[in-house]
Amino acid sequence: MHGATFKSSARLENLKSDLSEDLSEDLSEDLSEDLSEDLSEDLSEDLSEDLSEASLKTSLKTSLTHRRGPEAKGNVRIDPTSISFGMWKDIPVPFYMSVYFFEVLNPKEVLQGAKPVLNERGPYVYREFRYKTNITFHDNDTVSFLEYRQLFFQPDLSHGSEDEYIVLPNILMMGAAVMMENLPNFVKFLLSGALAGMKQEAFMNRTVRDIMWGYEDPLIDTINKLVPGLIPFKGKFGLFVQLNNSNSGLFTVNTGMKNISRVHMVDSWNGLKKVNYWRSNECNMINGTSGEMWPPFMSPTSLEFYSPDACRSLTLVYEQSGKFQGVPTYRFVAPKTLFANGTDYPPNEGFCPCMQSGIQNVSSCRMNAPMFLSHPHFYNADPSLVDAVEGLHPSEDQHALFLDVHPMTGIPMNCSIKLQLNLYIKQVPGIIQTGKVKPVVLPLLWFAEVIGSIEGSVLNQFYTNLVLIPSLLDYLQYVLLGLGVLLIISAAVLMVTHQRATTEKSPCHPTTQSKPPSSSETTPLLHDAGTLSQDDAEA
Repeated sequence: MHGATFKSSARLENLKSDLSEDLSEDLSEDLSEDLSEDLSEDLSEDLSEDLSEASLKTSLKTSLTHRRGPEAKGNVRIDPTSISFGMWKDIPVPFYMSVYFFEVLNPKEVLQGAKPVLNERGPYVYREFRYKTNITFHDNDTVSFLEYRQLFFQPDLSHGSEDEYIVLPNILMMGAAVMMENLPNFVKFLLSGALAGMKQEAFMNRTVRDIMWGYEDPLIDTINKLVPGLIPFKGKFGLFVQLNNSNSGLFTVNTGMKNISRVHMVDSWNGLKKVNYWRSNECNMINGTSGEMWPPFMSPTSLEFYSPDACRSLTLVYEQSGKFQGVPTYRFVAPKTLFANGTDYPPNEGFCPCMQSGIQNVSSCRMNAPMFLSHPHFYNADPSLVDAVEGLHPSEDQHALFLDVHPMTGIPMNCSIKLQLNLYIKQVPGIIQTGKVKPVVLPLLWFAEVIGSIEGSVLNQFYTNLVLIPSLLDYLQYVLLGLGVLLIISAAVLMVTHQRATTEKSPCHPTTQSKPPSSSETTPLLHDAGTLSQDDAEA
């Protein structure tokens, strides 16, 4: 009996431990119903059949897994009836873009071969609004859209105004000079003469507004006349002139209606399944999402998205788990190999021709201009890039990019995307305006896109469903788990008590041993016979 009781207790402890683990892994909103049904109906039967905990565990886990996250799946599909659709269509969270310029403090010395001395100016902060148009659903579980961006200067958040002047390289002239390096000498002499006539110099002093949103420059028409197609644009030239009030191309992504694991994944961009900027199929592939949301139930490994600004797909890797305003998140960061050259990281060979690690040549998708992308201040780049100029101070805290995503829904909670734009300049024989400039990858500016404060009723509704309800369910699981364990123990105690009571009433198993009755009490005839024999003997 004690052996059976010990065996039942051991099984109960194992069952309690296994149930706790399974329930913590497979909680859903139907937990209360599952526990009440499985523990009240199935438990009684299982205990009476020698505590078949394997059967109970299997039924609970199967039921919970089958029901896992149905509400989360429905809310993240690209469907006009889902909670997240309004947020996806017109993002209610404000984005802010902070721009920092690198002013050249010694332009005359640089022309004589000196090292550039830089001074960071800014930030110049812009409020960014994003909205989608031309939303078209297709029969193959995809939807197409154009996303537009509008930027508005925020003086109260900026350190300086758009009317401030900054000394930068003459991007058009110095870039065109490098692009024309291998042309016949007479063409370069013609361009050099035209540059002198227009009083073009290697460095320019222009306002932040001109550099950002464009300025009229007669050099554009001159270059188009001398070398048609070298710079395939007309009118104003500005680093962000094509960003404001424009779209990033026609994205076609999966809606997740048929396969939730494919929601937000890019099907095509501008009708292309892959781009043709790079030298390998792997580098030309359009992978991941459009960079706004990801499929739900994320694993702590990596995430991908296609960036039209970088002309390629980017992969971020998992760093750590955390919380943002009470919401559990996975943090993804850029690996050191993101902008590594082909020598240090062979899969990046397709992005070459390369220079040092830490910068990516984007000339193939930027009109062949000698432009390079990197992290701000050449963070995570070859130290020689930092040493080639003065005034850079790379720091992980200030210059590393990250993305915090809620793993259950795939919706980003916080982000800081930081990139730097660089121009490769050098002395070009035949173009006297380039002087004796030593070859250098010169930082022009870096920018950071961050999420601002939470706004909008759609987002408030989303947070209610994302934070409050799951929190209540999280507490509820422990309450119900405790009740379930008590129910198990109570059932076991009742079963043992019932077995003991049954045993006490059974005639085959007496619980006390009575003293045997004497022969005189049970057989009086024998007693009389004994008395008679004794009397006969005395006679």
